[in-house]
Amino acid sequence: MKPVHSWGRLSADPHELIALHDPSHISEAMQTHAPGVAHGNGRSYGDVCLNSGGVLWHTISMDHFVSWNPDTGTLVCESGILLQDIQRTFVPQGWMLPVTPGTQLITVGGAIANDVHGKNHHAMGSFGDHVRRLWLVRSDGQIIECGPDQYPDWFAATVAGMGLTGVIARAELQLRRLSGPWLDTETVPFRGLDDFFALADGSEAEWEHTVAWINCLAGASARGIFMRANPSTATCGPSPQTSNRRIPVTPPVSLINPLTLRPFNAAYYQLNRWRAGRALAHYEPFLYPLDRLLEWNRIYGPKGFYQYQCVVPHNAGPEAIRAMLREIARSGEGSFLAVLKTFGDRPGPGMLSFPRAGATLALDFPNRKERTLRLLERLDAITAEAGGALYLAKDARMPRSVFETGYPRLGEFLPFRDPGVSSSMSRRLLGS
Repeated sequence: MKPVHSWGRLSADPHELIALHDPSHISEAMQTHAPGVAHGNGRSYGDVCLNSGGVLWHTISMDHFVSWNPDTGTLVCESGILLQDIQRTFVPQGWMLPVTPGTQLITVGGAIANDVHGKNHHAMGSFGDHVRRLWLVRSDGQIIECGPDQYPDWFAATVAGMGLTGVIARAELQLRRLSGPWLDTETVPFRGLDDFFALADGSEAEWEHTVAWINCLAGASARGIFMRANPSTATCGPSPQTSNRRIPVTPPVSLINPLTLRPFNAAYYQLNRWRAGRALAHYEPFLYPLDRLLEWNRIYGPKGFYQYQCVVPHNAGPEAIRAMLREIARSGEGSFLAVLKTFGDRPGPGMLSFPRAGATLALDFPNRKERTLRLLERLDAITAEAGGALYLAKDARMPRSVFETGYPRLGEFLPFRDPGVSSSMSRRLLGS
């Protein structure tokens, strides 16, 4: 047994780690070491990738490319390969993953199981929209090859299925052509949510990537930085940062606290305000800014932190976001990493996909026990009243009632669960 934590570092409970090196041995491992759940690179924030006191089938060693078609851009790979390895292998060849989240240090299996999204949902949808096939291994030894046009119900259950339908062994992905690794970007400071929504609505038609950082300490009048980008046709440009810094140790207390939050937010706003305007950027620092600081989650100290990400529908979005920011400002529990963006009007490919038409707000809160949990409960109430949902990949504490109302296709999903798969999240939200 070995202590394992997720990216939020809220706990480090003992787990039995079973390393999977070869897709052909997954079935044997699932039958002899069960119940368990697949665990990739551990970058989920909450407990979706944990199985406290139980088994984790560790997939990170299943990291091989199986086949590649340079004419069509279709890639078959094992599920433990990192998105970073795909990007750095195929971007120089003129191909890129159409959708990636704010980090490329996650596995393909994790990207599918959480149906991750990026800054370009309105243009490209979510990760699952670009999966052509996947090979699913069940605990009874069955192997199901499925896709949008082949056993589509199994496919829809497994995409965003939290790893509960089995272990994804391989996947066929559709990459997109690109001219080069650069983006034409624009940085626009704004003041208040009205300005943000005007920028977001006005950018969707002409900009592929859109996202904003917002100072959540100022309530509904918060100022922020809106960033947008398009793939560039430039033939030369900035190089990616090749050396990453690392947080070497976990400090005894959180470095994100009432004494540091205001100067952090003020400095971040001023720095980006001075950089306002258009620029040419390499895709890595624009799409994955936090990957340049390895193990940045340690800055929240030994108690860890909660990541809270919600989505609220367009018609209720502005007022719900305003109410949340007012609640956060009153609580004094502000977040430095407050990200606000909009999703396009397209349904997710999975039964439990998180992205849906509306606005999504993501926040990090240092773990101050009951004080933090009470704030999150108030944010839950605002989200639920607006008809929204919380993101399972980042959740560690939502009540079952909030989960059930936020995911109306849950009843459709449940028959596809693998009885040999269990996780800390499934027991918390589903009872087993």
